[in-house]
Amino acid sequence: MKKILILNGPNLNLLGRREPGVYGSQTLDDVKQLCAVACAAHGYALDFRQSNHEGVLIDWIHEAGAAQAVGDVAGVIFNAGAYTHTSIALHDAVKGAAVRLIELHISNVHAREEFRQHSYLSPVAQGVMFGFGTHGYPLAIAAMAVLHEQAEATIK
Repeated sequence: MKKILILNGPNLNLLGRREPGVYGSQTLDDVKQLCAVACAAHGYALDFRQSNHEGVLIDWIHEAGAAQAVGDVAGVIFNAGAYTHTSIALHDAVKGAAVRLIELHISNVHAREEFRQHSYLSPVAQGVMFGFGTHGYPLAIAAMAVLHEQAEATIK
């Protein structure tokens, strides 16, 4: 069964405690459960990870690109947190690994501080989802299923 890799960046381990007015009251474990149900509904296995370390996230993106190339991974859904707005290295990792990626944010980044309105990931993502709270995760999984099916149909 192909996997969908969901990567979560810095401070997302604090979901449920950090700024609940912005990010909601669900914890990262709650989000993982939402994702497990959504992946199963679309016929995918879930690989769900979080790191506060940019280099670890880069390594995981490289792994995902290699796994996608051999047909083990459908793609990556990436909530890079603040690294979205600062990391050229993550941009380069996604581009270099040639991995299918959906950029995801819990809050509406365009309704927040100006510095959150620029993304280094958007130019290398197949799609961007934001502002749906933690319910954006299952929506992104459904979108990834469509993107993967389209890519598979193109190959055949």
